[in-house]
Amino acid sequence: MNYREKALVFHCAEDTLLGILSVPERAEDTGVVVIVGGPQYRAGSHRQFVLLSRALASAGYAVLRFDYRGMGDSSGDARDFLGANADVAAAIDAMQTHMPNVRNVVLWGLCDGASAALLYCDETSDERVAGLCLLNPWVRSDASLARTQVKHYYTQRLLQRDFWYKLFSGKVAMKALSGLLRNLQMSAGRSSPSQVAASFQQRMARAWSCFPGGILLLLSGKDYTAKEFLGYAQSDPAWQAAWRHPKLSRHDLPEADHTFSDGQARRMVEQLTSDWLQTQAPIDNAPRQAPLVQSS
Repeated sequence: MNYREKALVFHCAEDTLLGILSVPERAEDTGVVVIVGGPQYRAGSHRQFVLLSRALASAGYAVLRFDYRGMGDSSGDARDFLGANADVAAAIDAMQTHMPNVRNVVLWGLCDGASAALLYCDETSDERVAGLCLLNPWVRSDASLARTQVKHYYTQRLLQRDFWYKLFSGKVAMKALSGLLRNLQMSAGRSSPSQVAASFQQRMARAWSCFPGGILLLLSGKDYTAKEFLGYAQSDPAWQAAWRHPKLSRHDLPEADHTFSDGQARRMVEQLTSDWLQTQAPIDNAPRQAPLVQSS
C-alpha cells in the first residue's frame, strides 16, 4: 500500500515537539505511536523506527515517531523515560488531530521506551491506548543486574578451564575477583526482589496486570536487558499476575540482540508487529477518555 510521510510540530507544555507521521493510503482506525528508548531520537538505532514506521504504514497503519522534549529537534530540557508521560500524551493528541479516523492507539516501545509505555498507562489509564508492543523492557536495579550477570555470565565463566588457569596463575585481576564476589553477594538474596524494587518496576507491573488491551512482548535472546527482565518478572511477586494476562502474546527471538540490529531480526519485528496488529479487535465505539496527564 502506498503511504506518505509528513513532519508534525506539536506542543507539550511550553515546548515544541517534532514528529514524523507515516500516513497510509487507506488507514486503519488503529494507529501506532513509537516511544523512543534511551537517549535517542525519532530515527532509532540503525534507523529502526524509520523502517518500522514505513513497514507498518505499508500494511495500513498510521505511525507517529517523535522526539521527547530536549531530544533531537524538540525544544525543552532533556528528561528520561520516568518523565515522559506528558510527551506521550502530546504525541497521541497529535496523532488523532492529524488522523481523525484513528480511534485506537498502540504504544510501541523498546527498552525503557517499553517501560515508559507502561508507566504512561499506569498514570493516565488513557482509554485511547488499545494495545502495547513491548520489546526488551527495562527493569534494571543493582540487584537485578547482579543476578543476571551471575546467572548468564559468571556461571558460564566458572565452567571454563582458562578461567581457573588464570585464577591459579594469578592472571585474574583483583578487580575482576572483587566484582564477582560483589555480584554473588547481591544475587545471593541478601535483599529480596520486592525489597529492592524501585517504584517504577512496581508501577510497570501494575499497569501490565490492569491493562485491558492486548500486549505483544518481544524478547531478544542475546540481550542482558531481556534476561534481566525475565529474571525480575519471574521472581518478583508484583509480576506474577502480569504473566497471567489473558491477552499477552510473547515471542522470543533467540538470535536477536538488544536493538534487533541485523536485517533479519528487524524484519521479524516488523512482521510480528504487523501480524499482531491485525489480530487486535477494535475496543468499542464509546467516546475516548482524555488522559489525566495534560500535554499542553
